Amino acid sequence: MLVSSPGGIDDAIRELLLLMPRMVGRAKRLPVPERVRSLELSPRHLSLLALLLFDGPATVNDLAVRLEVAPTTVSLMVAELSRKGVLERREDEADRRRRIVSITAEERGDIEAWLAGSAAAWRKALAPLTSEQRRLFVDTLLAYERALEEPDGQ
Repeated sequence: MLVSSPGGIDDAIRELLLLMPRMVGRAKRLPVPERVRSLELSPRHLSLLALLLFDGPATVNDLAVRLEVAPTTVSLMVAELSRKGVLERREDEADRRRRIVSITAEERGDIEAWLAGSAAAWRKALAPLTSEQRRLFVDTLLAYERALEEPDGQ
């Protein structure tokens, strides 16, 4: 049994262990446009689409670096979403060997609507923080993610 002092690390852990499932549950209840729902997208698609929506068109290699996955993984996702009409690939005007990936004009509005609720909630939560505090918050979440990957969870 964990016993902690008020304000100690165990109190923070307890709060977070209670908070995380509620956050995920609320995020899952955000409205999803019918067209997006019919595409049967998985959570891995969310990150890819968020990058393209916020940062604009990119190459598969650029997306792979940002998503921290292999380029082949991104290529498979792009191919799948291209078949569904969500993404398009076009030649890079500056280098015809490169392909640029973007969200199709037809799907952009629904993708924006899908991500808007989460983006608005994050904006509201992060707005009062300084840039240093926001960086600390994001870095803490990244450290938590890395710790989950460690064999003993420590």
